[in-house]
Amino acid sequence: MTMQAQRIEISRIRESRGPDLRGLSRAIWQICQAVLVLGLFALLIWRGAQSMEYNWQWYRIQPFFYRVIDGELIWGPLIKGLMVTLQLAALSGVITIAIGLATALMRLSDSISGRVISKVYLEAIRNTPLLVQLFLFYFVLAPIFGIDRFWAGVLCLSFFEGSFASEIIRGGIVGVDRGQYEAADAIGLNRYNKFRHVVIPQSLPMILPPLTGVMISLIKHSAIVSVIAVSELTTAGLNLISDTFMAFEVWFLVAGIYLAVTISLSVGVSVLEVFLNKNKR
Repeated sequence: MTMQAQRIEISRIRESRGPDLRGLSRAIWQICQAVLVLGLFALLIWRGAQSMEYNWQWYRIQPFFYRVIDGELIWGPLIKGLMVTLQLAALSGVITIAIGLATALMRLSDSISGRVISKVYLEAIRNTPLLVQLFLFYFVLAPIFGIDRFWAGVLCLSFFEGSFASEIIRGGIVGVDRGQYEAADAIGLNRYNKFRHVVIPQSLPMILPPLTGVMISLIKHSAIVSVIAVSELTTAGLNLISDTFMAFEVWFLVAGIYLAVTISLSVGVSVLEVFLNKNKR
């Protein structure tokens, strides 16, 4: 019996049995459990906020996002900071993937120097704090190469996240079936075309989910460049707190914006993953 015939048979059996009341009641009970837990969590937050006796001023947050003066829309500091964060994350993300791919290929190469250099890079980056690396890039390397604080932050984040991306990419490349390498060799593909047309396309579905986690970490870690005064989202939040003393409102807003960005990225990559798997079938 073919797979299609099995599906039709299972569907026919389910229709003959009628609606699955047990499954429906189980789903409703699980939804009620989730609502109950989230409700208790919200109640705890509300009680905690009440016990703080803090003067919440949510009615003042609109100018943080935008203002309309004489019919002209003027973006607020949080939106401007978000734009810088997205720019920083996009540039760092591209460089991170390039560094990760280069390091992974060096580790898989036959070159002894390539393997040693990549291994030293990975151990040095992954075993030292990101903050120390940022100071090294900003105070030591940036004056030598004449780069500003924005690019110092971009390069620091790229080298830091690139060390994690390289292992993910290497795992995806190694995960491709050995027969695919032999098939590529059998039809006479050189090393470049073998990776371009055979290995990389097949490793993408394995690389994409964990690489999304690295990109999300990159967006969250971008907040650290506020210590070198890059005018990104966290820096904008700190400046607003200094001006308005609305610490909790501003931090909740900043956290909500980061959450919206990372969830949007996760959803986008999930859609891309479904598309790649669909084409694979």
